[in-house]
Amino acid sequence: MKRVFLFFTLILFFSLQTNAQTEYPQDTFRSPMDIPLILAGTFGELRSNHFHSGIDIKTQQREGLPIYGIGDGTITRIKVSLWGYGKVIYIAHPNGYTSVYGHLQKFSPKIESYIKKLQYQKKSYEVEVFPDYGALKIEKGELIAYSGNTGSSGGPHLHFEIRSSATEKPTNPLLYGYKVADATNPTLLKLFGYPLGKNALINKSNERIQLNFKKQKDGSFLADKVTAIGTIGFGFVGFDRQDMAANKNGIFSLEQIVNGKTYSFYNFEKFSFSESRYINTLIDYEYYSKYRQRIQKCFKTPSNRLSIYNQIKNDGKISVVEGLSYNVKLKIKDLEGNTTTLIIPVTGKKEVLQKEKKTLKTDHYVVAKKPNNFSAGPAKIYFPSNTFYEDFYMNLQHTNDTITFHNSSVPAHRNFTITFDASTYTKEEQKKLFIARLDSKLRPSHVTTYKRGNTFTTRTKYLGTYTIAKDTVAPKISPKNFKAKQWLNNYKYLSLKITDDFSGINTYSATINGEWILMEYESKKNTLTYNFEDNIIKEQKCNLKVVVTDNVGNTKEYTTTFYRK
Repeated sequence: MKRVFLFFTLILFFSLQTNAQTEYPQDTFRSPMDIPLILAGTFGELRSNHFHSGIDIKTQQREGLPIYGIGDGTITRIKVSLWGYGKVIYIAHPNGYTSVYGHLQKFSPKIESYIKKLQYQKKSYEVEVFPDYGALKIEKGELIAYSGNTGSSGGPHLHFEIRSSATEKPTNPLLYGYKVADATNPTLLKLFGYPLGKNALINKSNERIQLNFKKQKDGSFLADKVTAIGTIGFGFVGFDRQDMAANKNGIFSLEQIVNGKTYSFYNFEKFSFSESRYINTLIDYEYYSKYRQRIQKCFKTPSNRLSIYNQIKNDGKISVVEGLSYNVKLKIKDLEGNTTTLIIPVTGKKEVLQKEKKTLKTDHYVVAKKPNNFSAGPAKIYFPSNTFYEDFYMNLQHTNDTITFHNSSVPAHRNFTITFDASTYTKEEQKKLFIARLDSKLRPSHVTTYKRGNTFTTRTKYLGTYTIAKDTVAPKISPKNFKAKQWLNNYKYLSLKITDDFSGINTYSATINGEWILMEYESKKNTLTYNFEDNIIKEQKCNLKVVVTDNVGNTKEYTTTFYRK
């Protein structure tokens, strides 16, 4: 009887362990591309203020490769944007999932025709449409688009997602039977200890401390002996690398085991977009802002509301008692099960504090759970309740029209408001003014500025230095692939370069012989492109007019003539 009970216990255990990977259909969907799946980015990968919601498939460093619908379905959304996913398609499938294809170069002919008709109706390159269910049906394996580099892409690739149609939660596409060659263990770069309690110490320090480790003969890693007392936690810097790719991608899971018991276990099976910004509670944001490396904490802070945790004990924090020993094991895995193991030997020992944490104290204290108002010279700042994850002292300074409130080391979860009094400027001067954020080298960048009377307001999620800036210079426009009065009979497209040296380009429009034409704007290349396949031209002599306006209203008009049969 005991053997039977043990047998069914083992079956239940292994079914629970593998359930996350077996509940997804394995043979339903085909690959979105007919090339080997080599990844530039993995699901759940740590990005700026968000988790990566799909996989990035390499497209052999080029654009124009065919993209196919992974299953029968209907297109429910198409968006064309200068930022984000650029040109993107959403397909709902009968089994309750939605596939997403982003950074596309162009759509298949039937979809391209559908979306261009809308663009010409709205006289706008940027459009978003939600077709009636069934209006644009797609069959499994049907060509839907070509790979590209549109939107906020850093290079040619396909951003590919699979979401739950009901909840819109993205899930890891590699759980649906897609195979990516990966026989390499994740890479461990750094290990850190965190004294978390009031009187906690690690190696005689009460602040974050980097810990050394060495590789063992069996391939695991062993940290140097750690002495500690009180409540402590650990964090690590690491990445995963798939075969045939040099990209430093994200890991799949982390398990922290203390004396044989799991204290924290999380993985990137799925998450919701609404929680994605809580990534800033998973990582050590202050360290990231300074060193551009993300420490993943093995413990939870009070403001951490992420749903990625499968198991958690004492929030992943370890209570170290004098005289006792603790064996802490970190198991870092990728989706294929390749594992990097790190052992941290901890001994409970009271020691004299030698390295004390420095704490900034100012006259301006921010209480995270309450709304906060501050004034500094010509500016006022309003932080709604729960703008920040924890309380902190804020460094607040101002000179003339410039205000500095703290720095980029503190992440904000919600938008807050900055308001400047611009009454010292005339109405004419105000037209060319805007709020700018200064970077570490004091270079200004435009932020959306709302003007009402003598007040300028912006909403942002970034602490730092802001000022009132002035822009009186209009954008520049110049032809790229043609000259004035040139015959363009054999040309497939018309291209111009547009730039603005300060506040940035806001709007543009173009006409040929007075008729509006669709020009695609590639901001990464400062290029406007018109495709002659649109068949707008009806006369040999073509009078082109392009108007570009920056973010404070400075306008540049460019006119020229070319010929085409």
